[in-house]
Amino acid sequence: MEINKILTADILDIIFEGRNKEYGAYELRKTYNTRITRALIITFAVCLLFVVGSFIANSTKKKAAQIMVQDVSLENMKQEEKKPEPPPPPPPPKQEPPKVEMAKFTPPKIVKDEEVKEDEKPPEVEKLEEAAIGTKNQEGIKDEGIVTPVEPTGTGKVEAPPEEDYNKVFTSVQITAEFPGGSAAWMKYLERNLNSNTPIDNGAPAGKYTVYLNFIVDKSGNISEVTAENDPGYGTKEEAIRVLKKGPAWKPAVQNGRNVIYRHRQSITFQVAEE
Repeated sequence: MEINKILTADILDIIFEGRNKEYGAYELRKTYNTRITRALIITFAVCLLFVVGSFIANSTKKKAAQIMVQDVSLENMKQEEKKPEPPPPPPPPKQEPPKVEMAKFTPPKIVKDEEVKEDEKPPEVEKLEEAAIGTKNQEGIKDEGIVTPVEPTGTGKVEAPPEEDYNKVFTSVQITAEFPGGSAAWMKYLERNLNSNTPIDNGAPAGKYTVYLNFIVDKSGNISEVTAENDPGYGTKEEAIRVLKKGPAWKPAVQNGRNVIYRHRQSITFQVAEE
């Protein structure tokens, strides 16, 4: 290479001066920058296409979660079946008092013998000794001073009503336990603390996932013994128990003017919908 061309020549031309440029190494080094630029452009285009496709797929089929809360009656909880009490014995048949022989009493009246009617004749004295005097003639047993007994009714004892046990766990009370502020405040508490996306984060398909829980509210309003009666899966049971356990104290239930221990039943529904 001529000396006056060295300053303006490419570094590759200087390196390969006097060598076989047709072998291939010269061409690879000469087009290196072009090939790197092309590869970066293609890689960026593929990544951009993947991101745009994912965005379009998520926008056309997106899952949304909602939470629904409902108090459940404790009558639906499983309880021990009470054995039916045997029916009371039938009352004894009423017994009619025995008929006593009776002779009709006729007031005395002075008339002629032929005017006296047969049914108005006074009874004989011997007959009156064995029969009672009445308003009509009646056949029956001899009057021997029989007195018909009268059966007493009732037990004769006045029983006081049983005393209420206020230390037991009540499931039915006059005033139920309540979250401070009422049901509206309870709903707001759950919406702020429950993670509604729990089923989505655990891969749940669209649908409703209802957790039935029950817990104790003691005489001071403290919550304990939080248990789930079922497990719909996808982390919904654990999430519902977690939020209930860390909740504030409730207003205790009241029975006959006294604070009592109350078992409350609650349902929490996680709803996953496709938009």
